[in-house]
Amino acid sequence: VQLVESGGGSVQAGGSLRLSCAASRYTDSGYCMGWFRQAPGKNREAVATIDADGRTSYAYSVKGRFTISQDSAKNTLYLQMNSLKPEDTAMYYCAADQYGGAWGAYCWRPPGAYNYWGQGTQVTVSS
Repeated sequence: VQLVESGGGSVQAGGSLRLSCAASRYTDSGYCMGWFRQAPGKNREAVATIDADGRTSYAYSVKGRFTISQDSAKNTLYLQMNSLKPEDTAMYYCAADQYGGAWGAYCWRPPGAYNYWGQGTQVTVSS
């Protein structure tokens, strides 16, 4: 699976951005999809994940502000980010991985448990 992110950019605090991730093939059935981010000097962290049944999980820091969704007709994953804060500044990555193995269908996994990654898109939030 090849993943290509877009939609990053610079925005002032309180603003919104929508990230998109185009997948090279259908990833709705039997796949976990997720958004991760990595700020300079910090480890990559999970932001939001979605499973094949549409169940979502969010990091506590973004809950209520970010929404993950997917359009199966377009093989595209989205991350709507509202009320952005300077601490949201990071490189954002789209990731995918199949069900199975030690994690089964549980998608809230550490970055190392995802096998397919995009190249990332930068999000910068200024105060």
